[in-house]
Amino acid sequence: MKVGYVVLYVTDEAACLRFWTEQVGMVEKGRIQAGPVDVVKVGFADQDFDFELVPLALMQDNPDGLDLATPSIAFRVDDLAATRDALVAKGVQATEVGDHGGIASFAFPDNENRWFAVIAV
Repeated sequence: MKVGYVVLYVTDEAACLRFWTEQVGMVEKGRIQAGPVDVVKVGFADQDFDFELVPLALMQDNPDGLDLATPSIAFRVDDLAATRDALVAKGVQATEVGDHGGIASFAFPDNENRWFAVIAV
């Protein structure tokens, strides 16, 4: 597994984008239309890692019961099913592989019930 990005749940996407780009020095790396809102990716220009700024409005239903007060980390893997099977074999509770906003993924909690997403490369 490789760390792909960290999801920050935000209430004011524009202000958050300005903070990370204008004050911290990151750049906008991409934008995904997710229903009525945009999910913006920001990061340092010379690094693969980024933050995904997800509006809280998008998480209104929160199907996985995520704690939206803490960031979510998304890991990238080559084979979702094999990775999930390996984690489950080691006693990790994991959701089924499914489509989450157009992205094939599954999630798992740690021992303190913080949830992590695993997505295909």
